[in-house]
Formats: sequence, C-alpha cells, structure tokens
Amino acid sequence: MELVTVTGATKRKRKPRSLAVDDFRAFADNLEEPFRTIALLSVCLGLRISECLALRWSDVDWLNSKLQVERGIVCQQVDDVKSEESRKQLNIDRELLMALKAWKQAAQFSASDDWMFASPYRLGRLPWSYDQVYRMYQKAANRAGIGGFGTHTLRHTYRSWLDSVGTPVGVQQKLMRHADVRTTMRYGDAFTSDMAEAHGKVVGLAFNGTGNGTEKM
Repeated sequence: MELVTVTGATKRKRKPRSLAVDDFRAFADNLEEPFRTIALLSVCLGLRISECLALRWSDVDWLNSKLQVERGIVCQQVDDVKSEESRKQLNIDRELLMALKAWKQAAQFSASDDWMFASPYRLGRLPWSYDQVYRMYQKAANRAGIGGFGTHTLRHTYRSWLDSVGTPVGVQQKLMRHADVRTTMRYGDAFTSDMAEAHGKVVGLAFNGTGNGTEKM
C-alpha cells in the first residue's frame, strides 16, 4: 500500500476497492428495491450516486434505449452535474432497460416528472438520500459476506469490469465521462459501437456473470 507524505504527517493512501462479479451479484441479491436497481445502474453505467439519485423518469428515452444524465443531488440539494463531460446521453442495454421498466411498474411514483427513486417518506418530493442508500448497501454487503464498502465502489467496479472485457482505454474514458484519461486510469483494479458493445458486456457481467453482452433491442 502506497505511503503519501504531507507536511507534518504521513498518510496511507487506500487503494480503491472494486467488486468481483460474484461478489457484486451476491450483494445485489441481498438488496430490496429500489436499492437493487440503484446498484445496477451504478455498476452498469458507472453513474455517481449523486447522478443516480437525481434521475427522473423523463430522463429515460424508452424508444431509443437512452438515458440522459442531467443533474446531481448532494445533501438533498439538486445541482448541476460534476462537469460538462458528465452531462451525457448513455446507451441502455436491453436487460438493464427491462430492469428499469420493472421498477417503474412497481414504483409508487412513476409519472414522467417524478424522481426515479422517490422516497415514500418524503411523499415523492425528494429521492432517497445518500445516507439511506449507504445503510442499505452495508446491510446487503454484510449479509452477502463481502464486507462493507462505499457507494463509489460501484463506479470503480464499472471501470474494472470495462478493463476485464478488453475495452480500450479511450473508450473507457468516454464511458466514464472523464475529461482527462489520467482520471480514468486511477479507477478500478455521438455513442460509438465500441462503447455500446463494452456497455453490453458489463451488463452481462452484472446480470448473468458473463461478459458476452445481451441482445440489442
């Protein structure tokens, strides 16, 4: 583990954690909705938790299998996305789209302008909070026997899985929505066909444990 020296102290830099496919699937199996769908979106699209919780149903283009990332939410305050690179329209592979449709059918708040992950405790006026998601993640991880981890672990996992299925670094950068490829390289142990293929392979890992991808709609 790398040691980082700063003025007056020496700090130990923790290596970001990424989940193995089997660990993620065990974790997801122990999540109830909507937290399972939140985790799937995070690991299949590399969404930051602030972006995921800020999604509205109107951000989904069901006909063309696209998701628009428009905003973030931190401490229950809606704000802009982290950077202009973060504001993207993303492809949604068929199996992930079906999971989203299933959650929409089950959700209490499913109108176009509703939060995708609206909190019933806030009568749908706000999405579930980061703290609530974090607690649910810890409980599921402990039940799965894989130890606790932070929500950003799923974004690191996404980058690791992109790497594991042979995605070129330049394509990884675009999928991660990073302005600088050096930021992409710190992660993990117009949408091109390469990006769509890589996304499909990651969805295959999340849903089926294989990186073969799923049939496109």
